Amino acid sequence: MDYQVSARKYRPGTFDDVIGQPHVVQTLMNAVSTKRIAHAYLFSGTRGVGKTTVARILAKALNCERGPTSRPCDTCENCREIAQGNSVDVIEIDGASNTSVDDVREIRENVKFTPFRGQFRVYIIDEVHMLSNSAFNALLKTLEEPPAHVVFIFATTEIHKIPATILSRCQHYNFRRIAKTEIIERLRHVAAQDQLTLEERSFVALARASEGSMRDALSLLDQAIAYGGKAISHADLELLLGAVPQEVVQELIRAIVAQDSPAALTSLANLLDGGHDLRAFCAEVVEHIRNLLVAAVVPGTADLRSLIETSEDDLNQLSMNAKTLTPEQLQELLATFIQAEDSLRFSSHPRFVMETAAVRATRLLRRREGPEALWVQTASSTQKPPAEPEGRKSGPSIPPASRQGVPVASRPIPKPTSTSKEETDEAPSTSPGSSHNPPADVATATPATVPPLAVGPQPTLQWELIQEEVAASLPNVAPFLEAGRFVGIEGGFVTIGFAKQATVARARLEKEENLLVLSQLCERQLGYPIRVRIIELTETHPPGPTMAQVRAAKEQEQRLVLFERAKANPTVKQALEIFGAELAEVRTITQQEASE
Repeated sequence: MDYQVSARKYRPGTFDDVIGQPHVVQTLMNAVSTKRIAHAYLFSGTRGVGKTTVARILAKALNCERGPTSRPCDTCENCREIAQGNSVDVIEIDGASNTSVDDVREIRENVKFTPFRGQFRVYIIDEVHMLSNSAFNALLKTLEEPPAHVVFIFATTEIHKIPATILSRCQHYNFRRIAKTEIIERLRHVAAQDQLTLEERSFVALARASEGSMRDALSLLDQAIAYGGKAISHADLELLLGAVPQEVVQELIRAIVAQDSPAALTSLANLLDGGHDLRAFCAEVVEHIRNLLVAAVVPGTADLRSLIETSEDDLNQLSMNAKTLTPEQLQELLATFIQAEDSLRFSSHPRFVMETAAVRATRLLRRREGPEALWVQTASSTQKPPAEPEGRKSGPSIPPASRQGVPVASRPIPKPTSTSKEETDEAPSTSPGSSHNPPADVATATPATVPPLAVGPQPTLQWELIQEEVAASLPNVAPFLEAGRFVGIEGGFVTIGFAKQATVARARLEKEENLLVLSQLCERQLGYPIRVRIIELTETHPPGPTMAQVRAAKEQEQRLVLFERAKANPTVKQALEIFGAELAEVRTITQQEASE
């Protein structure tokens, strides 16, 4: 026999050979066994998942010499003719080239004839969504009440284009994408039958590139055989598939972990020099970080096999690499590259988008590390703190990370004007001439590395000042922020809560750039890195007003105070008595209004 491609050579011939569609196979086998055979079936699903194959097997089950039977022999003359496509009782029609009403009229004229050899005349119409509306309408009556010996089987990749009148007359079976593990097992079987030599990761790469299509996977395997022969190296396969080498992805991840921005940019330059697509590379990076996140939170390797579809060696390597980063850091990285992947779809400068994401990722770990990682404290340290300018009290200084990123309002945040007596008494003096030195068990450092738990009064967060800064630097974000409620500070997080119905405001505040601005504003007050998180308020949270309601209440209170002061003013009293009037409104005027 002449050469056949693997997709045809290893095409399933019985229901038992079909993989990836157990729900369809079981239902059809039971229907044939119990003689509950419908007059019309509709198979939908993506390409290469077995729609036409199952349609042919169903035709065999109906016309097998032993049948109808749920297990056709696949050896009798009827079964062989159906498999070869030349059975007179099984008519396969291409819906894309037979779209007119005349084609459907021909079917209507032929359905009245009884089968020649089998028990049923089976019409398999592939890509049925290509039929015109007139053709569908012409088929309706025949489809609803066909002769007892006729069975229609429709197959389509675009179920949404099928009219509802056709859907209601068919039994609809949805074919799902085939799982990667099942594709890998099938590829192993084909490789063993054809005596091919492939690496384990090559099977994984073929399954990933097939995107759930068994036919695509076998076609790619044939392509690899034509390129490399019986022994296929993984490097040749990656070159053939145009896939991004995993070594390049891991090189970028290593640069991110090492916080090496130049190395990250170099890896991207090498990738572009190799002619690879940045969008495909970003998708690979996102998948790799996701796998690292799963490996970081799932303890056992046995559990990982069901969550990460890769080879055993790669699985062990992922488990080792996942220990270098925390789940929180991996989530930050994942969000960064997912945002970059979205931006790449619409950007005319994909390289700049990817480079920006890579640099941000390398600096993200440094910026998001907690105080215990940024401020090294050792009991043996003897470094003295530098003298502060005269008249300035000691306090936590702003770390460099808080001065980077999105620009904020340039005006300084005023410090609290009043402190309690206890805080004043406990505050150590670091002015020149002071004999006070920090305890020996507390590490001293430069102003950029003062620990947040240093000796002295701890700064408190004045949220009203944060709101003023946001209104000055991001006026478009301020109204959304005021729709939430300041919940508090706990565990290195500033928590802002939103009601369940405030979905728009919450989504706006959850954007990375807005969270970064809020974090930096909080860091400027507190003096150490802190993160902002957005939550949805539930019944467990105590009720309270939103920021906008608090601001409105304070403004109303100020207006009342101003109103009472004006009424108590002797000049105003005298004017009211002279004119017999009442005080209606009091407002504060600006200097410009006063000068005018």
